[in-house]
Amino acid sequence: MTPQEQQSILTIALLAGFADGHKADSEREAIRRMADSLGQENAGAGLPRLYQDVLLKRVSLSTAASSLQDAGQRQLAYEMAVCVCDADGRQSEPERAFLAELKTLLKLDPTVAAAFEREADAIVDAAEKAVPVAVPAAVAAASVVAASVTPGVDLDKSILNHALLNGALELLPQSWASMAIIPLQVKMVYAIGKAHGVELDQGHIREFIAAVGVGLTSQYLEQFGRKLLGGLLGKVAGRAIGGVGGAATGMAFSFATTYALGQVAKRYYAGGRVMSTALLQETFQSLLGPAKQMQTQYLPQIREKAATLDAGQIMQMIKR
Repeated sequence: MTPQEQQSILTIALLAGFADGHKADSEREAIRRMADSLGQENAGAGLPRLYQDVLLKRVSLSTAASSLQDAGQRQLAYEMAVCVCDADGRQSEPERAFLAELKTLLKLDPTVAAAFEREADAIVDAAEKAVPVAVPAAVAAASVVAASVTPGVDLDKSILNHALLNGALELLPQSWASMAIIPLQVKMVYAIGKAHGVELDQGHIREFIAAVGVGLTSQYLEQFGRKLLGGLLGKVAGRAIGGVGGAATGMAFSFATTYALGQVAKRYYAGGRVMSTALLQETFQSLLGPAKQMQTQYLPQIREKAATLDAGQIMQMIKR
């Protein structure tokens, strides 16, 4: 894949990130930081400039789509756009309109596109069933419930297991793998809250994750950007780029994000939910450095786990 083709796919992904027109300033800032970070790691990618071009509407969807001639690359661009639009929950009407236009511009095989849409919808459905979109009023009124997990050691083990799993998912080349990371983070926070007697719904959890400073859309963009720029994501001419063997040579950055997020959530709910947004973000950043060191330590286990995962297993993990 040429640098120009990579840039076109990344441009489409960034356009998808802003398709709903309602991104909060915090999410825009998270996407900007993501672009700067990946741009520094991949000097030829031009991501900071791409971000500015998208934000200032200096690039069009039709131009980006027309530069992709390979059918596999066009399908990959569409898959990435669907995943980015699904990052913060069900697609909005503007996002659906964006994806419909993109599908037309890319001239996708309807059967292949529909198959991926079903996979994406299945993950969103499973995530909503695993953690309710809205807690019933009777439950919400009674903010304390019986704890289902013993706080302390059990939670630390659960957080580590979620981090290992999400790190492994990031090493897989398939688009559905990255889609599963945020639902599993949501499930982790849900379990931590419940262990401290708090019944949560998806809306509250996603707001908490955003308050910590972990952008939902920017997470997907970063994961896809790393895989794409590393040549480890997607299909070209019907074959996977990279594969587990190749992808597993990379670093599982989602391990550190998930681990630090879990530890912040444990402190927040154990302390009666009184931490300010500024303190949440400061705490998350202070934990992220040590988590990145752990990431290196646990990389062999993450790679080993990545070699054993398949779509069916991941779907079951999201559901239960």
